[in-house]
Amino acid sequence: MIEYVKGELAELTPAVAVIDCNGVGYAVNISLNTYSAIQGKSGCKLYIHEAIREDAHVLYGFVDKQERELFLLLITVSGIGGNTARTILSALSPAELCQVISAGNVTMLKTVKGIGQKTAERVIVELKDKIRTGAASIDGGASVSGGNSAVLEEAVAALTMLGFAAAPSQKVVVAILKEEPQAPVEQVIKQAFKRL
Repeated sequence: MIEYVKGELAELTPAVAVIDCNGVGYAVNISLNTYSAIQGKSGCKLYIHEAIREDAHVLYGFVDKQERELFLLLITVSGIGGNTARTILSALSPAELCQVISAGNVTMLKTVKGIGQKTAERVIVELKDKIRTGAASIDGGASVSGGNSAVLEEAVAALTMLGFAAAPSQKVVVAILKEEPQAPVEQVIKQAFKRL
């Protein structure tokens, strides 16, 4: 599993960044938000989601973990694949998308190319609670103190590697850390097993 790719920016288009890492060029699919953030830079670091299919290995890259987290939430919605999720994140910034989903603004979501009434409603219904409960990472760690954000990230990463979905794992870990702010990662993971 690739966590991030860091290197020289060899080529850049609004849809794809080619990052040279020690002589190997990784073609990474990006959103317009990420494109705007890295445009004009010689090097960059992109957080990666690797989609492995029968016919291809596709890398999706994000300038920050918040955008990647939203991407991962979007692709859990039935009918939304990687390219559609990338289109949504190109049309709306992560903060705008959180606001649109929280407010249940179907009309705004329908302005995204390829998103119809039913898909927009499905996104809002399926993600409204996840956006609210996952606010710790979506809002940049607001509800989890600085020392705990590393524990939060590590615990969620471990749970997702063990096959649990990212959004429910995050919700449970945030709840555990609110109850026991000083809990070490191992203890948080053990408690999460019981709740998931």
